[in-house]
Amino acid sequence: MEPRTSLPRRDDILAVVETLAGFLQGKERTIRLCVIALLAGGNLLLEDIPGLGKTTLALALSRVLGLSFGRIQCTSDLLPSDITGLSIFNRDENRFTFIPGPLFNNLLLVDEINRAMPKTQSALLEAMEERKVTVEGTTHDLPFPFLVVATQNPAEQVGTHPLPESQLDRFLLCTGVGYPPEEIEKAIIRGGSIRDELKKLTPVISTQALLEAQRSVRERVFLSEKVTDYLYRIVAATRRHPLILSGLSTRAAINLAEASRANAYLQGRDYVIPEDVKELALPVGGHRLIVASDREGFNKEQLLRSILKEIPVPLV
Repeated sequence: MEPRTSLPRRDDILAVVETLAGFLQGKERTIRLCVIALLAGGNLLLEDIPGLGKTTLALALSRVLGLSFGRIQCTSDLLPSDITGLSIFNRDENRFTFIPGPLFNNLLLVDEINRAMPKTQSALLEAMEERKVTVEGTTHDLPFPFLVVATQNPAEQVGTHPLPESQLDRFLLCTGVGYPPEEIEKAIIRGGSIRDELKKLTPVISTQALLEAQRSVRERVFLSEKVTDYLYRIVAATRRHPLILSGLSTRAAINLAEASRANAYLQGRDYVIPEDVKELALPVGGHRLIVASDREGFNKEQLLRSILKEIPVPLV
């Protein structure tokens, strides 16, 4: 099947991917997933041990995109108002004035999100789903585009509060960063930290071009009935599996379709193929599963991978 239409702004998006891949060598897969989440209008959870470049990736992404950037370092005493902002009485004007918090940025890095108290974690729910935030009875719109990049350390659990399923379901994708290949890591060790090099990064795409790319993913990438059926069979299989207490939700299925469209767009296609769905099923669905097993080290992604192997890939 040949593409039926051109894909506006794809070259601009590929320039973003190439620039980041040149700056953060060995992180190509994570970079592509970041861009897929951005194109699909979703949020991203980076789950990996410290020191692998999660924060640097978020900073580099904001600079290459030319977006406003906010960062929240989560701690046990972080309050919801520290994220959303609060109203302060203005004596000169004799009224309360709303002071926006770091949430009011295009790209928000929420570092070690599982160290925040549940009440503070829940303050992000409305923002992540509705792109709005309500403070003291008044609803404020967030800037557009809007992307939350949250990080958490899966190895260290002292003083942490695991994210509830309702919040995990708001993350379109969850992925790790991983160690770079040996030769690249040796070069990094010799050269030292690249955090100062961030200042040299400049925007390679305008906000308007980014919004056009997002619109192209939504409106110009076709999802056929046959591919939709394949996607649904994956979702339905997670709901019937004996080791899974709660399978993928309808929101997860919609997110998988959106991420698959974004992946097809990056590949230069204006239609989704089953391989797009299969490739994105793990990062979209793995973190959403609620499993019945309490065995230590039980891997949700391995379980989902076994389900994918059992479902035949249709020919399109």
